[in-house]
Amino acid sequence: MDARSFRDFLKKIAQKAAFPSFREKIVMDSPSFREFLKKITQNAASPSFREEIVRQAAFNIGFKLGYAGVGLVFAVLESSSIFEVDGGLRVVIYDRYRVVIGETVREGTHFVVPWLQRHTIFDIRYTPRTFYIVTHTKDLLWVHLIVRVLSRPEVCQLSRIYQTLGPMYDEKVLSSIEDDVMKTVVAESKADELVIDTLRVLAFIGEKLISRAKNFNIVIDNVAIIHMSFGNEFENAVEGKLVEKQEVERSKSLVAKAEEEKRATIIWAQGESECAKLISDAISAYGMDFVELKGIEVLKEISSTLSKNFNVTYLPKESNISLELKLKLDK
Repeated sequence: MDARSFRDFLKKIAQKAAFPSFREKIVMDSPSFREFLKKITQNAASPSFREEIVRQAAFNIGFKLGYAGVGLVFAVLESSSIFEVDGGLRVVIYDRYRVVIGETVREGTHFVVPWLQRHTIFDIRYTPRTFYIVTHTKDLLWVHLIVRVLSRPEVCQLSRIYQTLGPMYDEKVLSSIEDDVMKTVVAESKADELVIDTLRVLAFIGEKLISRAKNFNIVIDNVAIIHMSFGNEFENAVEGKLVEKQEVERSKSLVAKAEEEKRATIIWAQGESECAKLISDAISAYGMDFVELKGIEVLKEISSTLSKNFNVTYLPKESNISLELKLKLDK
């Protein structure tokens, strides 16, 4: 700012000085504000005065920047030294002098020394992880598998896991042992065993995975095959085999049915023969009385059946209609 523009600026201030509210807001040592402004106007032309004003302005700006810098430093230190641990999580603290602090940090608010210490968060809850594997069976058929595993780290061994495997331990360990175990077990099984006896194969896979993961301080709770597919040729062969098996079962059922019908016919014939023999013996022993008794029983059964039928009409005994019916029956 040159001397002329600075004088114009001071004149504007002098014009505003007439307002009482403006004068009350300014704290001044001089008894008269107008006289103070006149002195500033007279000394404004000197270079030393301008240099002093610039020096004071630079000092004020530097002082404010210093305050801002100190506040920024405190904010950065606070954000990097205080951290929160939520439920289901644990923290391992790395120290530049002690390498790794043995005890894991539980839930809550905790403090670390910036630059000297660094914290790493671990999830100790069971986490599902899915793996896609393509391999071949014992009879050289390609199979596509998608396996889901529930796993978590051992809480008491988190420091060791951090030192040996790092924070991404699951990607380093589980993917490799999952691929190795699945290919080994599937290569020892035939395709029809995978389809028919899936539970046994899955239990064997789970045992091997649990034992292998335990060496790396990882706990596996559940292993499941969520998808399994073969080539088109194998699927067509399996469908044809199932159809043939169903046809064989159907043929067996038809043969068994025929045998049962044959046995029923034989038993019925034997019963009829025994019944005829008993009737013949009764006639020879008691004469025709037995035949009349059977006839009466049959007539009683017929009359009972006809009495329940509303379409049957009973006619008088001496009517002409009954006579005509009798004549027709005699003919």
